[in-house]
Amino acid sequence: MIRVHSYESLGTYDGPGIRLVVFLQGCNFRCLYCANPDTIDAKGESKETSPEEILKMAVSQKPFFGKKGGITFSGGEPTFQARELIPLFRSLKEAGIHICVDTNGSIWNEDVKTLLTLADLVLLDVKEFNNDRHRKLTARSNEQTLKTAAWLEENQKPFWLRYVLVQGYSYFREDIEAMGEHFKNYQMIERVEILPYHTLGVHKYEAMNLEYQLKDVKCNTPEQLEEAKALFDKYFKTVYVN
Repeated sequence: MIRVHSYESLGTYDGPGIRLVVFLQGCNFRCLYCANPDTIDAKGESKETSPEEILKMAVSQKPFFGKKGGITFSGGEPTFQARELIPLFRSLKEAGIHICVDTNGSIWNEDVKTLLTLADLVLLDVKEFNNDRHRKLTARSNEQTLKTAAWLEENQKPFWLRYVLVQGYSYFREDIEAMGEHFKNYQMIERVEILPYHTLGVHKYEAMNLEYQLKDVKCNTPEQLEEAKALFDKYFKTVYVN
């Protein structure tokens, strides 16, 4: 059984085309800006769902996907439930449905390797390139995330780089340039997405009686987003502000 937090039909932000987005329960990161704090706990208020139920939902929505769309697994952290997802991924492939995995890339074992092999596209969230700042932002190291990126490149698995722009936490010119230098020769990076920082999940913290620690951080101005895009454009061909 798979622990599902929620679904989004006709999603357009998590991968190419129109997608069914499945938000899974459980995450090993503790991102200060997490928009889905209710998905962090391994159990939470999720519903145990059979792979068949998710497959049926995806197949029923397939006419809306068009040529580019499909299903995206987000969260939480999908690889948290890699073993349970493998049979579902195999069934989705048999049904001809495009599979995306949105991951922080920090969990690594044979099940995760199999899962990413079965996926058509990986959305790799690099929270920060500087490891000390990464730890401050997520309470975890970025070492495995970078190793996962290298594995995707070596195994010719297409992926998108995603980067949330948070003033004072991940918006440092030197870190973006260092990341650009690190990834500039990767052939499997199809797209880089700059995700503007937002506070849309703050009400969830209030509902859960948790303190939102970035309440003094301001959202990005259009000028900041333009400046960040110009930095990324120096290293990558296809950069978008999502």
